[in-house]
Amino acid sequence: MKSTDDKSKKFIDEEIQVSYRKEPLLPKVPVCPDFFDWRGERFTVKVLNSEWCDLARRGNQANNMRPAHLTRAEKLGSWGSGRFYFCVETTTGRIFALYYDRTPRRGDGGNGSWVLLYELQD
Repeated sequence: MKSTDDKSKKFIDEEIQVSYRKEPLLPKVPVCPDFFDWRGERFTVKVLNSEWCDLARRGNQANNMRPAHLTRAEKLGSWGSGRFYFCVETTTGRIFALYYDRTPRRGDGGNGSWVLLYELQD
């Protein structure tokens, strides 16, 4: 079996729906989901391979703070900015990277969205 370093990335960048066996306490600081639905198929997460976060402000948000406050926000996070990434292996052996984008969407009660970023392939 190849290591994950030897695999290529198939870029997907599509919104997905996720679900949990037990809902997280803080939805804006999510944990790895137990399931996700993509293109009509449900995937069950077997293993969380890695996780990381990027709290950088993007777009207009990157320009609406004083530099001192921006540095602090990139370390601790600020409302509506940042992404939480998860690299997971499913029960079918497929490996995906997905993330939760904390940027609020209109008409969604201030919630962010989940995105399937890429799949690792041989």
